[in-house]
Amino acid sequence: MPEGLTKFFFSTSGTEANEAAVKIARLYKKPAYKVIVRYRSYHGSTLASISMTGDYRRWFIEPHTMHGVVRVPEPYCYRCPLGLKYPECGLACVNYVDYVIKNEKNVAAILVEPITGTNGVVVPPKEYLPTLKKIAEDNDVLFIADEVMTGWGRVGDWWAVNLWGVKPDMLTTAKGASASYVPIGITAVSKKIADYFEDEFFAHGHTFEAHPVSLAAIPAVIEEYRRLDLLSHVRAMGEYLSKRLEELKERHKSIGDVRGVGLFWAIEFIKDSRKTPFGTYEDKYRGVATPVDKLAAELLSMGVYVFSGPSWFIIAPPLVITREQIDEGIDKIDQVVKKLDEQYQG
Repeated sequence: MPEGLTKFFFSTSGTEANEAAVKIARLYKKPAYKVIVRYRSYHGSTLASISMTGDYRRWFIEPHTMHGVVRVPEPYCYRCPLGLKYPECGLACVNYVDYVIKNEKNVAAILVEPITGTNGVVVPPKEYLPTLKKIAEDNDVLFIADEVMTGWGRVGDWWAVNLWGVKPDMLTTAKGASASYVPIGITAVSKKIADYFEDEFFAHGHTFEAHPVSLAAIPAVIEEYRRLDLLSHVRAMGEYLSKRLEELKERHKSIGDVRGVGLFWAIEFIKDSRKTPFGTYEDKYRGVATPVDKLAAELLSMGVYVFSGPSWFIIAPPLVITREQIDEGIDKIDQVVKKLDEQYQG
């Protein structure tokens, strides 16, 4: 765990880990209760976590969402929500968070994915996360990192926050802790927060909280990470995957952007030079299959699985992947993307 996180609440999934985090933040910071999140985000499917989610999956349960959620723009430089350009923007998206905190009152925490997950693997500019953490500190607000997707070596380090030297007050994680062999969720907190609950009752728990089988998997998985030197392997394969994806981008007009770190990447597709996407969140909400969804279905029939957003693929292979397997996947993606080029790029 990142330095400073010393006590852990164990549950059985990432959504439960985030539920525990927001409850801990609200109890610790009471009467403050508001949580700042981003529009382009996903934090889980149970009440608090889906309420804190920014994407279309939240729409299905509105208006029955948790109160006290405040949303801010994300550092999506390829399609800046503020219509600006990095670095001339002066990091407007993150500095806006300071304005929001000062004008909202009763903000308990900021919850972010250090690198956005299913919503397009948005990697922030290098100054973004350290600035966000400083804004949290300056305003006495807790900083929570949702590393359910980015944790456990996915980005070539144990945690994505380590890439920027950021130390969160809380960190949530799940599947990677057991390599997904058994259900597990983890909410890690700092000593200062843990000490508070030595005297204050933490009214929370699950039937299978801290189940011994799930807990036994964690040290076994960590031992295997170290035995295989997986972090070094991910960094090496990540460099190779980056090279192959850039080659794809050079070959296909339908690919507007590739971005990522380690073995966590996105390919964003565009219809034209105006960067028109092939689909929107509204399409996903209505259940309309976009051209990108159809490509993903075709790839699956070819033995390659990718997660498809409205206009992007998520490329997040197993951490033990080989160069040969990367080549196979990229070559098949190359084949199907030609169809987008032929149909839309003329």
